[in-house]
Amino acid sequence: MLQLKTKEVLLDYCQAFVNKRLQTVADVISSNQKALESETKSSAGDKHETGRAMLQLEMEKAGQQLEGIRQMKTILAKVNILKVAEKAHLGSIIITDKRNYFLSISAGQFVVENRIYFAVSAASPIGKLLLGASEKKVFSFNGIPYTVQEIM
Repeated sequence: MLQLKTKEVLLDYCQAFVNKRLQTVADVISSNQKALESETKSSAGDKHETGRAMLQLEMEKAGQQLEGIRQMKTILAKVNILKVAEKAHLGSIIITDKRNYFLSISAGQFVVENRIYFAVSAASPIGKLLLGASEKKVFSFNGIPYTVQEIM
């Protein structure tokens, strides 16, 4: 039961991470839209056009970030924390001799019950090594050997 509670907390952390990023990008988009609307043509035409072009680039960048956030939301919707299996899958906690991982999205480090977990994407280099791993599997990441101790 404790492992399910830990998975719930980690999933909540990941969802909060995505929501915070979504809010940040939405704020940037809103700010840039207001700036674009308030841009008025001045006698310094080139400066005006350069400013608009920079704002357009920022809007495109924010749009790409928004797409990445949508993909993270889609992945989180697929995470099944109730599934228990011998092999690591989306939603698994993988305990190694070095670190603890939550296979979901790349959301960084979280502390649950005084234990550090790293939320990693299955598409990340470490995630690819963890996906499908079973207990006692030994793998090397960045030249450092890891041993899977437990899959939850």
